[in-house]
Amino acid sequence: MPERAEMSKNLRIALQETTEMHALFDERCSSILAGIAKLCADTIYIGGRLFFCGNGGSAAESQHLATELVVRLSADTARPAFSAIALTTDSSTLTACSNDFGFDAVFARQVEAHLRKGDILFLLSTSGYSPNLIEAAKASHKNYGVNVGFLGNKDTPLDEHLDIALHIPSDNAQRVQEAHLLCGHLLIQSIETQLLKNK
Repeated sequence: MPERAEMSKNLRIALQETTEMHALFDERCSSILAGIAKLCADTIYIGGRLFFCGNGGSAAESQHLATELVVRLSADTARPAFSAIALTTDSSTLTACSNDFGFDAVFARQVEAHLRKGDILFLLSTSGYSPNLIEAAKASHKNYGVNVGFLGNKDTPLDEHLDIALHIPSDNAQRVQEAHLLCGHLLIQSIETQLLKNK
């Protein structure tokens, strides 16, 4: 078992990584995130929808962010529901599609069925190499959707299929996923602010 002092040291290192990432976040990501928020608010305002997908922890974050949009971010905010769908939650669709078409198609098939022109597809990935996300992005463009990626630090194959890419300034997958959730909360807060201002 690691000693308490060693565990404490490891925690301090992780917290330092988080602090450094946050310091770079404002410089590299804030302007891009503001643009994404404006695009989302405009899309929701005209009746469009937001879709979310990812694998593993990013699947959980997809569900989390879609829920915050449908319900609300804060109990202090009174607003109508915003249309947002996580493509990671329907076990029957996910398993049937995996069985019939393969796992690479699990999100693309849902995009083909539900996404319409001008809707926005969010693709969350720390690696940017997941075939099922790349196929979903391709399907979105076939339906004239807009693709937004929340990614890690480096350019990836998924970038080639995105309209907007937000790269988190960290090479640590844990820090990247933490920042994706931060981005999601900031995004929703900004969307709420913009749409409530237009009421």
